[in-house]
Amino acid sequence: MLMRPATFAAAIALSSIGVSSFGVPGAGQAAEKPAEDLLKRAESERPEFLTTLEELVSIDSGTGNAEGLSKVEGILVERLKALGAEVEVTPAQPSAGNNIVGTLKGSGEAKFLLMVHYDTVFGPGTAAERPFRVDGERVHGPGVADAKGGLAMILHSLKLLRDQGFDRYGSITVLFNPDEEMGSGGSKKMIADLARGQDYVFSYEPPDKDAVTTATNGINTVYLDVKGRASHAGSAPEEGRNAVTELAHQIVRLKDLGDPAKGTTVNWTIVKGGEKRNIIPPAASAEADMRYSDLTEYDRVLADGRRIIADKLIPDTEVSFRIEKGRPPLARNPGSEQLAALAKQLYGRIGQTVEPVAMRFGTDAGYAYVPDSPKPAVLETMGVVGAGLHSPEEYVELSSIAPRLYLTTSLIMELSENPQSKSE
Repeated sequence: MLMRPATFAAAIALSSIGVSSFGVPGAGQAAEKPAEDLLKRAESERPEFLTTLEELVSIDSGTGNAEGLSKVEGILVERLKALGAEVEVTPAQPSAGNNIVGTLKGSGEAKFLLMVHYDTVFGPGTAAERPFRVDGERVHGPGVADAKGGLAMILHSLKLLRDQGFDRYGSITVLFNPDEEMGSGGSKKMIADLARGQDYVFSYEPPDKDAVTTATNGINTVYLDVKGRASHAGSAPEEGRNAVTELAHQIVRLKDLGDPAKGTTVNWTIVKGGEKRNIIPPAASAEADMRYSDLTEYDRVLADGRRIIADKLIPDTEVSFRIEKGRPPLARNPGSEQLAALAKQLYGRIGQTVEPVAMRFGTDAGYAYVPDSPKPAVLETMGVVGAGLHSPEEYVELSSIAPRLYLTTSLIMELSENPQSKSE
């Protein structure tokens, strides 16, 4: 199956005039009844969802915590197998922990990848200090939203499909990786490789409101290095070439490398230089955080930076400027926008609104995205709604659990059964 933008758009148009969320032709009102039934099933799933979430949150699984990651891995592998998936576990070297891949085979053609990480930013002992708790309409605990809520969302969406006997997808592949919070060094290649064989990729980071994300930022590191010449700061400063002074000069000149119109930011965050107070520093360096969504911005920032540093303040110093590529962006693209439009239509059938957004964070969705290709179509923030990420205040909105379960399940069913979504 190959989803082409024009065909996808036609599928969405047909959906809006009466093709039900299960692919059954009919009037718009007829489509609402199965949607309401599916939402009721999702609502009845919420107690078990919370049980799963509590089990996962109660285990410390910070990035690099091999023991905690192994415990969570055991739960996830067992649950995937119980859902009928074939499961493969491989080391996520150089990261601690393993990549977990589960595959469900169906009777149709559409291929889906559902992915999220099972590491958190919290150290050992945090789960005991701040245990899982339900407080009014919110659920609290370390990693409850980012991204253990996403793990539970995938597991219970698959359970909803199984309980309804729905298998008219071609395949559903699940990837749980252990190292997203440290850049996915041991899983990024697997994400990219798996994604290239799919029609659709759903990533389960948490949104802070009822939204789906069609674009994310890429993350690069910018390096500025200066070589000068050491000398005695008191008796012979004129014989030296002060690398710190030159570095400061260049940082001021490079402060506007970003482009607000394109959403590109370059912020200098680390500066190093000098070893002793009485020595003119012979070397200095700085690092900047670069965020971008336009793929052409890497070349532009690199060219501008190298042009700017040619104008030096201190003669006989050497200045270098380079960019190290990190997590790529999920750039704006028709496939993601059309998936978001379909999600909005399906949500409308249960009387709710979900909005497409672009986010400033970088996520694993960037590794799944293939530039200038309609396949796969990628949608981020399919997880449960929450906020306060990476802090003691992290929480999940209880009211979002059932609608978000409905969202994943209805998207899979719609995209599997709608014949207009398939290439000729």
